[in-house]
Amino acid sequence: MQLSQNFRQKYEALKRLRKKLLNIAGYAFFFLSLLSFLLMIYDLGFKYDAETEATIHHLNSYLLIIFFVALLNRFLAIVIWKAKESKSRLTETLVLLFFVIALSMRFFMRHEQLAAIPWISFFNGAVFTYMVFVYVFVLEVSRRTFKIYHSRYSPALLFIYSFLILIFAGAGLLLLPKASYQGIGPVDALFTATSAVCVTGLTVVDTATHFTPFGKKIIILLIQLGGLGIMTFTSFFALLFQKTSSFQNQLFMQNLVNEDKIGETFRTIIKIVLITLSIEAAGAIFLFNSLNPETFNGDTAQQWGFAVFHAISAFCNAGFSLFTDGLYDVNLRFNYYFQLIIAGLIIFGGLGFPVFFNLYKYAEDRLKNVYFRFFRKHRYKHAPRLLMLNSKIVLVTTAFLLVIGTILFAITEYNYSLQEHTGFGKVVTAFFGSVTPRTAGFNTVNMATLAPTTVLVYLFLMWIGAAPASTGGGIKVTTFAVAFLNIISIGKGRENLEILNREVPNESLKRAFGVVFLSIMIIGLNIFLIMLLDPGHEPLAVAFEVISAFGTVGLSLNLTASLSTFSKAVIMITMFLGRVGIITFIIGFITSHKTKRYQYPSENIIIS
Repeated sequence: MQLSQNFRQKYEALKRLRKKLLNIAGYAFFFLSLLSFLLMIYDLGFKYDAETEATIHHLNSYLLIIFFVALLNRFLAIVIWKAKESKSRLTETLVLLFFVIALSMRFFMRHEQLAAIPWISFFNGAVFTYMVFVYVFVLEVSRRTFKIYHSRYSPALLFIYSFLILIFAGAGLLLLPKASYQGIGPVDALFTATSAVCVTGLTVVDTATHFTPFGKKIIILLIQLGGLGIMTFTSFFALLFQKTSSFQNQLFMQNLVNEDKIGETFRTIIKIVLITLSIEAAGAIFLFNSLNPETFNGDTAQQWGFAVFHAISAFCNAGFSLFTDGLYDVNLRFNYYFQLIIAGLIIFGGLGFPVFFNLYKYAEDRLKNVYFRFFRKHRYKHAPRLLMLNSKIVLVTTAFLLVIGTILFAITEYNYSLQEHTGFGKVVTAFFGSVTPRTAGFNTVNMATLAPTTVLVYLFLMWIGAAPASTGGGIKVTTFAVAFLNIISIGKGRENLEILNREVPNESLKRAFGVVFLSIMIIGLNIFLIMLLDPGHEPLAVAFEVISAFGTVGLSLNLTASLSTFSKAVIMITMFLGRVGIITFIIGFITSHKTKRYQYPSENIIIS
């Protein structure tokens, strides 16, 4: 009996020791992945001598050996020791198999004749080395993301912190010597990173000429991560390569992706990332085909890079362009096919993912009805009202704003910027002028020559912005629609707001009017601060700049670069608030009170 008890105690001690060693090994592997990532950044971003290059090469080789052993062990653990789970981890298994085979070829097939084969020489190059480093680093960060979800911080607060971390990390990358041709100051780097992460598009330096190809890759990466949120991406990779999540993880992410069913939360995350990448890929292909190869001197790689950059920038509603004059450049000003593709990507990115999912279910139901009607003896039974009220409001309001904006732009600019276009060109330019102020920021006209009435129309459209849960900013089209319809409902003397045979909850009305009021207050305060501490600028231009920043639009009346450091800080804060959302910011930093179990007597307040 005593022997059995001693054996059990030793066994438990060994289990605790094993767990402690695994934790230490896990932390050590994470720091090694971080070291490899920083080494890659140093190699890509700094200039160094031949001796430093040799040192980096040796460190890369040592790290690759460690990662090879770790990846091989991981692969064997899944395929052999956990054979039952290998099917559910198919993605991770295939990726690990690829890296294990590739690293084996790198280390065990260094024969000169084999090294001359292109596809084998690729595995001996720096590109493949950095693929391994990025994969390991992203995987380690993604796995630790789930641990963060167990912290005491609210999802809104962590959402805000994730953007702040991404902004400062992006600013640090833009400060690297190889990111810009002539260097960039800390304030300008921070401003550019904030604009990219908040998918705004306001710039203090010319993106086309100031940044190197490496710097432009950093900007487009910040746009992509900022457009969908860094937490969405890390959760996506954690699920893609790990396939495990707790109930608390799902509860944490539920509010961030606006999912009603908690069991569908992480499936929704995967859908969001896949839909985004698919639309951007399709957009890049169409943009590539619409471009004139002579613009890029026949350089296909440069043409593809230009198409991919603008596809991501357009879908994320960022407004960054690789031409100094934006889409007003002489090579794109009259390329109406290119402009229509950009406009389509902007609209898709601004609709919001809940609308995408709802439209997909609606289309699926209709197609099933057609199939059952022609190929089955009985009709397909479907749930009524598949097209939700939120989707209807977004689609109707978006269409209304696009039509009204196109008409107003055509009227106000007919004798100005539209004069240089033909009949079809006038229609496309007016339509694009209606699309771009709603958080996109691209320009096909000279912004400095816009008529004052057009500027006022732009202010209104920028303030409204895109749909909720999208890559756009502004107060959102649903907020505008609910607030406007509620005013009409009050005028008709109705107690509740009813839209399309549905009653809108009072909570939604409170949030709508709260967002409207806070947006006006923040915009007015920031205009006042810039006019007070950076005088000399035209009030209309300052108002345009602030509203463009709040709506994460990026359009400018050529004022951004001339602002003082303080004014740039104000614009950066405005962009940040516009991207994360005012309500999200308030929820994140103001602790909510517990539910009250009492109610005070009501008393009327005179409002007229």
